[in-house]
Amino acid sequence: MINLTDSAVNAIKSAISSSTRPSGGLRVMIEAGGCSGFKYKMGLAEERKPDDTVIECDGLKVFVDSKSCDHLVGTTIDFVVALEGSGFTFHNPNATANCSCGKSFC
Repeated sequence: MINLTDSAVNAIKSAISSSTRPSGGLRVMIEAGGCSGFKYKMGLAEERKPDDTVIECDGLKVFVDSKSCDHLVGTTIDFVVALEGSGFTFHNPNATANCSCGKSFC
């Protein structure tokens, strides 16, 4: 369903280990909005919700709600370090168009 690069896994594990709040994994979801119609949203989550699909990658749990699953099938999440800034990128084969910000799609 969702793939994480080694760089993304390391960045997420680092965020979990430095967080002062307990975390059971990463929540990835899609919300209406953004420049192109939908936007990616992610953050640390304490535990799974009843309708979540749980994906395990290198000991890391990723929680995806049922409404977001269809939009995220085959998506690869990477963490890129660049001169312009560092952050997560999404390579989503379901997107018909992407905004230049890289955080929204349709």
